[in-house]
Amino acid sequence: QVQVVESGGGLVQAGGSLRLSCTASGVNFDDYSMGWFRQAPGKEREGVSCISVSGGTTYYANSVKGRFTISRDNAKNTLYLQMNSLKPEDTAMYYCAAGLTLCSGGYPLRYPYEYNYWGQGTQVTVSS
Repeated sequence: QVQVVESGGGLVQAGGSLRLSCTASGVNFDDYSMGWFRQAPGKEREGVSCISVSGGTTYYANSVKGRFTISRDNAKNTLYLQMNSLKPEDTAMYYCAAGLTLCSGGYPLRYPYEYNYWGQGTQVTVSS
């Protein structure tokens, strides 16, 4: 059974940092491209960042570029999202996703159905 589990969310002041983690079990983690999405109340889901199988290709939404860093440790079956200089508009539920897809040009961030497995999400709240 495939399980994708996010952790690391919480409440932080504007300008602060958080690191999200995502573990995937029941799959060969290093066969899957990974992505982070977020959804704020009343808003559509937004693709935040993706990373290729090897970690050699990454892509960021313009809204987080320069502030967030995606990485993965295939030996630990874990995906990370380091979030710095957080803003109140970053407040959302953050979801991790795994898919047999590519990350080139951020394609799967625009087409979320490319991802096969999703976690339940971890809440990030940034206070002003």
